[in-house]
Amino acid sequence: MSRFWSPVVHGLTPYVPGEQPKLDNLVKLNTNENPYPPSPRVLAAIQTELAGGGERLRLYPDPTGLALRQAIGQSFGLASEQVFVGNGSDEVLAHTFLGLLKHDRPLLFPDITYSFYPVYCGLYGIDYATVPLDDNFQIRVDDYLARGPQGAGAVIFPNPNAPTGRALPLAEIARLAAGLPDCPIVIDEAYVDFGAESAAALINRHPNLLVVHTLSKSRSLAGLRVGFALGQRELIDGLVRVKDSFNSYPLDRLALVGAAAAMADQAWFEDTRQRVIASREKLAANLAALGFQVLPSAANFLFARHPGQDAAELAAALRSRSIIVRHFKAPRIDQFLRITVGTEAQCAALIAALDAIVA
Repeated sequence: MSRFWSPVVHGLTPYVPGEQPKLDNLVKLNTNENPYPPSPRVLAAIQTELAGGGERLRLYPDPTGLALRQAIGQSFGLASEQVFVGNGSDEVLAHTFLGLLKHDRPLLFPDITYSFYPVYCGLYGIDYATVPLDDNFQIRVDDYLARGPQGAGAVIFPNPNAPTGRALPLAEIARLAAGLPDCPIVIDEAYVDFGAESAAALINRHPNLLVVHTLSKSRSLAGLRVGFALGQRELIDGLVRVKDSFNSYPLDRLALVGAAAAMADQAWFEDTRQRVIASREKLAANLAALGFQVLPSAANFLFARHPGQDAAELAAALRSRSIIVRHFKAPRIDQFLRITVGTEAQCAALIAALDAIVA
């Protein structure tokens, strides 16, 4: 605490990111990073940008990120004017909360979801209400529609949801957007490429729908920090106004060219995501064989609990073996572990350790 802080700072409860420990021979399965490297085209594009002794780095990057927006738009069949880019999806979401989700009526999101959402609400003074997942940890669209147009100012949730990994069918998202036509509906698709349907296909039919993506997961670029939003021009223009009132040069030159190269290499993207999906299914089966209850996942992680083991103790036992998973000390989910899908070798090491611990 400091007397020099602004009043808003005293009331903040910051987001706690996943641990980045410095341990030898670590099996790191706690932050949902892709276990495989990005496309070689990314490295080639960055090296080209650095040619001439880095001469280009003395120049500001394109403030609009046009070439990247064109590459993203082409991938989704949208115009570049329907694409917004920023420093990771977290920055894109931050602008979204301020620019689109602060209304007289409360913002709605699930009671179990990405824990950054209430942090943004605290930062921007946004009134919000949580909507409980059902007993199977699924989102029920009817619970949002039941509040009617006077019960919600906006809605946001991840699809697949985090940390559960459960996905909502595209038809249900369309029903939500149509049922609350005057409310911004934001679908956070950080993990969608690992098994769910993207709501990007619904954008041209629903002017209230914004879809947020990141290149951190399926494109293996968590270290480059690139995210984007897709929506009709009216929503995108709102985000641009917020960006240009905060930082008109959000993405650096290396991030812009690297991200565009990643978007262009569809074959690499498809190969790595299919490898993650195959490993996820194998890992889920192996966990079930050890007695774990594993939620169906469309993400690059699994959410699992063991009826005979305390989750915190399991996480600690794994850590003593240099294996890190994520444990949330939160209501309803404090007996679950969120386990990132790693390489085949990492998953095998996890299963061997759990087999010894459970036994």
